Amino acid sequence: MKNRTPRARRVRSVAPLCLRPCVLAVLSLVSAHAVQAQSLAAPVLLAQNARMPSLQDTVVTATRTEQPLADLVADVSIVDRETIEGSGATGLADVLARLPGIEISRNGGVGNASSVFLRGAESRFTAVYIDGVRIDSQSTGGAQWEQIPLSQIDRIEVLRGPAAAVYGSDAIGGVIQLFTRRGEGPAKPYVGVGIGNQGTRKIEAGVSGSAGQDGAFDYSLGIAREISDGFDVKVSGAHNPDRDGYRSTSGNARLGLRINAQHRLDATLLASRMNAGYDNTSFSAARPVDDRSLNRLRTAGLAWAAQWSDAYSTRVSVTDSVNRYETTPSPYLTETKLRGYLWQNDLRWGAHRFSAALERREDELQNDPIDRSRSQNALALGYGFNAGRHAVQLNARHDSDSEFGGKDTGSASYGYAFAPHWRATASVGTAFRAPTLYHRFSEYGVATLQPETSRNAELGLRYAQDRSSFSVVAYRNRVSNLISFAGAGACASPFGCYANTARAQYEGVTFAGSYHLSGVQLHGSLDLQNPRDLDTGKQLARRAKRHATLGADTRIADWTLGAEVQASGRRFDTVANTNVLGGYALVNLSASTRIARDYTLLARIDNVADKDYQLARTYATPGRTLYVGLKWAPL
Repeated sequence: MKNRTPRARRVRSVAPLCLRPCVLAVLSLVSAHAVQAQSLAAPVLLAQNARMPSLQDTVVTATRTEQPLADLVADVSIVDRETIEGSGATGLADVLARLPGIEISRNGGVGNASSVFLRGAESRFTAVYIDGVRIDSQSTGGAQWEQIPLSQIDRIEVLRGPAAAVYGSDAIGGVIQLFTRRGEGPAKPYVGVGIGNQGTRKIEAGVSGSAGQDGAFDYSLGIAREISDGFDVKVSGAHNPDRDGYRSTSGNARLGLRINAQHRLDATLLASRMNAGYDNTSFSAARPVDDRSLNRLRTAGLAWAAQWSDAYSTRVSVTDSVNRYETTPSPYLTETKLRGYLWQNDLRWGAHRFSAALERREDELQNDPIDRSRSQNALALGYGFNAGRHAVQLNARHDSDSEFGGKDTGSASYGYAFAPHWRATASVGTAFRAPTLYHRFSEYGVATLQPETSRNAELGLRYAQDRSSFSVVAYRNRVSNLISFAGAGACASPFGCYANTARAQYEGVTFAGSYHLSGVQLHGSLDLQNPRDLDTGKQLARRAKRHATLGADTRIADWTLGAEVQASGRRFDTVANTNVLGGYALVNLSASTRIARDYTLLARIDNVADKDYQLARTYATPGRTLYVGLKWAPL
């Protein structure tokens, strides 16, 4: 298959042509659903799946305990394994970019530095968990998305809106929870292989199931290897004109033991290594080098869940994660270690739910010459009520940081089912993000930096029935004490220092819908937003004021076919709004079929029209990509 290196061409603004049909599609959903009304099922969710989840499905992320979708007031999306596999994507960020309220930027291809903007908020403002294990970087701030192996992820839950009253620091924009596969029933082995252009090759294998009396012991093991020759990730400026490919190896283990009907132990382990090419800006034509970034991620967790009575349950967990980033031959190394302890208590009394949690988080950063650590202790309280037409969720939390003292956060949400299948919601909440250890103790750092804080308010309208849903959510999230890179000041560097000098506001409206029509499942979302710097009035970098997706899935004979459009308006690459990133619209196609009893074939073409676009200035994107995969999984 011929490999292609993208060329630097003019990026055209084409997104508005797609956004108008998206708006019309959403409005048509409203009018179509307004006349349907038969039950008081509570609409809470849009999921970007060909299979619409049932309102009886459960979600963990909203309150940190399992709850049916019908009980939630929060704005949540879920992605199941079927959708992840059907995406044909290699990077996790590419899957997230197809969800409402999410944009991404990336310095090149898979394996290069990536950012995820949830409702326009900075990447560091999203709290990220893998099987309940917190991951973060105390150098850059936020999860390093390029480190997370999509091949090991079985389910994704996205909570939009601040959740610091439940999770503490970092959850200003929202929370993203990633789950690996959990075993059940007889042993289910699988083996998958795939190839694509740009020399992409993938192989994965695993097994899951349960054993013992009544399946008391369950297990899931998986391993994957991915290699790609890649493409030249830079389109301009001094750089090494080589192909910047990647090599990734990942594995996970998830074990569970049901001691008896009341007690259960769970253990999880995930490890990933990514070796990716990039182009150093200090490239010299006289001495061309192959710049590599070496990413390592490891997460581990141990949890004990106990059901002491029909009403009262507890969960105790210890978690650990290591995030390591290194470059070669240009020497740089940073490593973040996080340790977490949680004691969660839940009490159900009729329509009432009470929760209380004690949590401790320990952060450590090694980034020569920095060798620093800190800790946060927290008490979190929650109350939920769901009966008849009414749903209420209240949360409050106090975090005590070893460096800057205490921080209080709270949230209140209310939902009212004013008509069959319809629910209106309203919520307010506060959140904060503690400055990273790099922000405070690097040569650019200031030890007296204060936490970034936010206040959020939102209104929502949701509909759900059978395989159709619709939602519209309007929000405004204002951040104070925003940390930015300012001029020289109270730090060691003469080039500038970090400071609490900025303010930002993330406001917008998200439309999302899914509708089943004559054997075709339609789904789409439209975000109209205005992420801006309140002091300058400028649009925040790498975030568009409009972005949308529109897709359709159907079955013809033995084939499952899908088509999707992703569109974005123009963005700016700098906070000064001087460098424009043009808008774009991409068309993606997919097809899958079972070619024999135990074999499934998947084919996917992304960016069918081979559009040139940029997610970051001077960095290329992969152009048209083709992927074909074959998976063996005995029925």
